[in-house]
Amino acid sequence: MPSLPLSILLMGPTASGKTAVALWLAKRFPVDLVSVDSAQVFRDMDIGTAKPDAAILQAFPHHLINLISPEESYSAARFRSNALAAMGEITARGRIPLLVGGTMLYYKALLEGLAELPQADPAVRAAIDAQAAAEGWPAVHAELARVDPASAARLHATDAQRIQRALEIFRLSGRPMSELISEGQTQRPPYRFLPLGLLPSKRDALHARIARRFDAMLLAGLESEVSRLRSKYVLSPELPSMRCVGYRQVWEAQNGVIPRNEMRDRGIYATRQLAKRQITWMSNTLKPETFDCLSDDVCDRIGKRIAAMLSPGA
Repeated sequence: MPSLPLSILLMGPTASGKTAVALWLAKRFPVDLVSVDSAQVFRDMDIGTAKPDAAILQAFPHHLINLISPEESYSAARFRSNALAAMGEITARGRIPLLVGGTMLYYKALLEGLAELPQADPAVRAAIDAQAAAEGWPAVHAELARVDPASAARLHATDAQRIQRALEIFRLSGRPMSELISEGQTQRPPYRFLPLGLLPSKRDALHARIARRFDAMLLAGLESEVSRLRSKYVLSPELPSMRCVGYRQVWEAQNGVIPRNEMRDRGIYATRQLAKRQITWMSNTLKPETFDCLSDDVCDRIGKRIAAMLSPGA
């Protein structure tokens, strides 16, 4: 609806050039930047997250960067709350929120809302497991079909984990999981969203970018950064901060879990797998208007698209 304020979403896989495009846009349009990155929320994690440096952040402040300690956890629900607050401040100043990053779950949470589902209950799960052991998962699936036909219809009769969760939710809440999720998806924010995606026309070219960037991080001192984090904070490999791509591989090398001479290749491989998942999210779920991130004129093309949205009558 043209009466709603505009919000631009700039998404893409790692190493697709999102930050460079965002800064180009920030110099030409009345936009303020909001980070959509589950790793850049951590303080002192700069090199391995490809966080913009201090000079860039001073010239182009980013919302939702450096929010929490690496000892803490951050969730999609918290992101949604923080992002909507930042977007409200930006539009109140007469400017346009430009959300940029590669954490696709956060985009989905922002656009569709989050269903308030009950937390896992070990006793209920144990009862369902016992029922499945006695009757078989197809029988449990048949029970789910009676109480939540919509969820059962999309699950195979042997999909034990998802059947268990759907039936657990019904037994805890008395309501079908499909109904609760549907309610969560009615929370679309009051914005005119323009989802734009950076995708590579050649996957091997993106892989080459990933390798160059990971090498640059190592040269910039990624291993020393992990050592400093370990001395400053109480960390463990199970924390979300240390499960981030790059940090995990350095941690494992420093602890002798993997040979140090394998750290680089493992880090690059993990980053490539992350990019693959991000591209799948974009293609199958978020479905933005896409632009070739390898094209020399990608900024101009995106700029023209935004200018068209801002023209009178758009």
